[in-house]
Amino acid sequence: MSEWKKVTLDQMGIISRGKSKHRPRNDARLFGGRYPFIQTGDIGTAGLYVTEYSQTYNEEGLAQSKLWEKDTLCITIAANIADTALLAFPACFPDSIMGFIPYDNIANVKFVKYCFDILQRDCQQISQGTAQDNLSWKKLSTILFLCPPIEVQNKIADILSRYDSLIENYQKQIKLLEESAQRLYKEWFIDLRFPGHENTKIVDGVPEGWEKKKVGDLISKVVRTKQVSANNYLNSGCIPVIDQSRNYIAGYTNDIECLVEVTTPYIVFGDHTRVLKYVPFSFAKGADGTQIIMSNDLERMPQSLFYNSLIEIDLSNYSYARHFKYLKEELVLLPSKYIAERFDKVVSQYFQSIQKNREQIRLLTEARDRLLPKLMSGEIEV
Repeated sequence: MSEWKKVTLDQMGIISRGKSKHRPRNDARLFGGRYPFIQTGDIGTAGLYVTEYSQTYNEEGLAQSKLWEKDTLCITIAANIADTALLAFPACFPDSIMGFIPYDNIANVKFVKYCFDILQRDCQQISQGTAQDNLSWKKLSTILFLCPPIEVQNKIADILSRYDSLIENYQKQIKLLEESAQRLYKEWFIDLRFPGHENTKIVDGVPEGWEKKKVGDLISKVVRTKQVSANNYLNSGCIPVIDQSRNYIAGYTNDIECLVEVTTPYIVFGDHTRVLKYVPFSFAKGADGTQIIMSNDLERMPQSLFYNSLIEIDLSNYSYARHFKYLKEELVLLPSKYIAERFDKVVSQYFQSIQKNREQIRLLTEARDRLLPKLMSGEIEV
């Protein structure tokens, strides 16, 4: 521990803000090219690496921005303060994100990322005090990181990143299973190549014995429970909190009055974000605008089918708020009981595997988080 020193971020590497000079920022002329454009939300939902994004810049977009190298550490300074992740590929990002590149033989970029995991709460505290919290370089430069020699940094980063690699592998498996369920839905309910389709008459795009129904007509009333405020989310607890953020589990609570007891999986919908989740375990509802959806005809519209039907609905053209209002007006196919049962039997197996993978992710995350402060403080020598 005698060789560990307290240093500022600029002593470990080069840090500067992302670029997005053009106004308005959402000008359509900037987008639709081959350059990934990473935003704060992409970093907030990433693991060790940013691997997914929703927008890209074209050449005009790149000209008013900057392309950062692979393995750059991205640090959010607005919205979700001090979320961090490494770029898995060269990418652009706006000035609400800072990029950090370590000095050779001075700092390990993964070690610095784990420093932020420890110090994120401190970063959030010093970013407060304005109408909208943000983490300026002036504020960021005041943070002291406990930094060992590079050899020790490398060992710590290797140990912790093994956990993150395993977590990432489970996340990839989840994505593949979700894609398999969506492919089966499209084959049966969009392409209408369901079992027995060869001998089924199609009238106006609807197979004989099926119906088109509004989503709102298929939703059962759900008993309201006490909601958990985002300010009261816990890092651990007996009840996971599901909200409309892109994170599957946003936090925890111990308040039993908030419990939604699940016997049949529920569908959770973010009214502002349009994010859908399939939740097969008891949970608490958090964040205003989170809707809970249950089918009122589980024989012909089981939850697994309802969920995949809702995923296919495009709400992108509607206004930011009150998406649930528009969702209820959309039409979905209500199949025969036989087809619904066949689909549910297959897809439910996918969701069972997804849940097992999520449980492994939870256990690995807990183990890593217990180890993290001990390694980063030098309590455990490597």
